[in-house]
Amino acid sequence: MRDPNLIYEVDEDVAAELQQSSEEQAGVGPVLLHVVSGFVDAGGAGQVATDHLRETFGSRRLATFDVDQLIDYRSRRPMMVFDSTTWSSYAEPELVLDVVSDAAGRSFLLLHGIEPDVQWERYAAAVRQLVERFDVPLTIGINGIPMGIPHTRPLSFTAHATRAELVADHVSWLGTVQVPASAASLVELRLGQSGHDAMGFAIHVPHYLAQSSYPQASITALQAVERATGLELDVKALERPAADALAEIERQVEGSSEVGAVVRALEQQYDAFTDGRARSNLLSDTSEIPTADEIGAEFERFLAQQGGDDSAR
Repeated sequence: MRDPNLIYEVDEDVAAELQQSSEEQAGVGPVLLHVVSGFVDAGGAGQVATDHLRETFGSRRLATFDVDQLIDYRSRRPMMVFDSTTWSSYAEPELVLDVVSDAAGRSFLLLHGIEPDVQWERYAAAVRQLVERFDVPLTIGINGIPMGIPHTRPLSFTAHATRAELVADHVSWLGTVQVPASAASLVELRLGQSGHDAMGFAIHVPHYLAQSSYPQASITALQAVERATGLELDVKALERPAADALAEIERQVEGSSEVGAVVRALEQQYDAFTDGRARSNLLSDTSEIPTADEIGAEFERFLAQQGGDDSAR
């Protein structure tokens, strides 16, 4: 493997400020929160959370990855704007590490941007270098995954970690399963193998909202991060957009008997499960529940009306 240090560049001035901040906080290094796009993120759970953190608290760029070495442009081409006779803009992909301060002034790190297409091991090793350089005590990843649950019930999540003690207080929703890998999952695995604490929260998002922006999923994710770290992330700022999204969902459900039937069926399954009368986990056979395909044209209209970029998440 080629030197991981050669795929990113650190702003030494920001690094010095971070080091001073860590010394002022009893020598405790910053937590690292990582949310990279490209893998499953149902409801935009991770992306909405990232946007909230950056917009609410601001950030300083600590490290920048060389995406030319990590991205396959032909597999997911960046967008450009052609204006009449000229190319006017280019949505340059980025993968960066920022320093953010929470509501109490405590610094934490936010790794965000596009998931690498290639050199995953080198990328994971680079993240490990940054974790070790800045004395990161805990690395946390968040994302959303589609599940057969209704929006009318409290959201749950799957917690995972490099040590069982880190998730001892969380209910295990899954047994042993084989799933496609992601760069974020590999980072967590490799950090654990090298003796560093890492964990993640996969928020369970109603499958019929997977392609829409669902701020409630981001609230659940950030609340889990707050409990795990003690950070104050101003989650209440997301309550209004979450309420607006819920109102629109309810309006759409009331206007469609097909969608309403699916929601009611999911409610029955969810309630039976939580009462201890259902099968062992929510990923088991769902043959008695209408699928997204069975919702038909009405369901497609429901997703389309979520609008804009959200429908393409």
